[in-house]
Amino acid sequence: MAKGMILAAGQGTRVRPLTRDLPKPMVPILGKPVMEYLIEHLARHGITEIMVNVAFHHQRIEEYFGDGHRWGVEIGYSYEGVRDHGDILPKPMGSAGGMRRIQDFSGFFDETTLVLCGDALIDLDITAALAEHKAKGAIASVVAADVPRQDAQAYGIVVAGEDGRIESFQEKPKPEDAKSTWASTGIYIFEPEVLEKVPPGKLYDIGSELFPQLVAEKLPFYVQKRPFHWLDIGRVSDYWSVLQSVLKGEIADMKMPGKQIKPGIWVGLNTAIPWEKVNITGPVYFGSSVRVEPGATITGPAWIGHGCVIRSGAKVTRSILFEYTRIAADMHFSEMIVSRHYCVDRHGETLYRGDETAQLRWGDARA
Repeated sequence: MAKGMILAAGQGTRVRPLTRDLPKPMVPILGKPVMEYLIEHLARHGITEIMVNVAFHHQRIEEYFGDGHRWGVEIGYSYEGVRDHGDILPKPMGSAGGMRRIQDFSGFFDETTLVLCGDALIDLDITAALAEHKAKGAIASVVAADVPRQDAQAYGIVVAGEDGRIESFQEKPKPEDAKSTWASTGIYIFEPEVLEKVPPGKLYDIGSELFPQLVAEKLPFYVQKRPFHWLDIGRVSDYWSVLQSVLKGEIADMKMPGKQIKPGIWVGLNTAIPWEKVNITGPVYFGSSVRVEPGATITGPAWIGHGCVIRSGAKVTRSILFEYTRIAADMHFSEMIVSRHYCVDRHGETLYRGDETAQLRWGDARA
């Protein structure tokens, strides 16, 4: 069939503080890491041998996924780092450089390989994409999504001929300068010989270095324009928007956990919620061991992680509470992502617990 490669070595700086203590592929959606959805999707399409390059907070990925047997796949890891004065420090080699490192180590990429970024949710028909790649005799393929012209400046834009052969790329062009509206989704299909174009032992990027090289050499390099959901979590605002869409049920095959006790209301085990004395408008999920005090108001879409406490008079509106977060009495958190240590609004503005200038009060529900 094909092999899989998940790119997971990045630092995730654009979604801080969410990635302060965990790599971006481990950011949760409905209580599961983003990367888990990718692995499940690969397995559904028969891709069971998967390599993952890792660097920052790599233990979080490796400890969670292990060898992959829980998902019916085999997972291997390639750590990218250096020794500096006796310390081991993460040092990513770039998306292409990391793959070349794996190839030089073992020759793993000995057949067609599907490459995915570890920070996006997709429902791509992988089987159809692989078939189109092979039918065209492509050495490399890029799966693209049509985006509004005004959003072109946020993406790498693919320019191709009528036959789909890629002619050039534009990196985040102004809307008026964009030669197309087809954005690269970070989903690629490679034949093994592609990696021969990557210089060994060097930092090398797929989008900005490898792809222009393939175009310059006039190799069979194609874009695929096919309909599918592509939910990129490149920024905090993206993460908030994706969660809102998922909680509203707009994304197929993503089911709410827990038990639905009322229309739009789901709960986990061992919750303490006085339903007659609180104001709740769904969709809302309450994780296990959540306690909501009388007089609190929760307006969805909202996710209340396990072990959270919402005190009397508090209001939580279209927000996400990570596990063990305590919302103080009479506080109003609107369109925010809140953890025990920080809260960040949908635009990325962050407050940290203990900041004396903050008007919001929240904390750790464990004590």
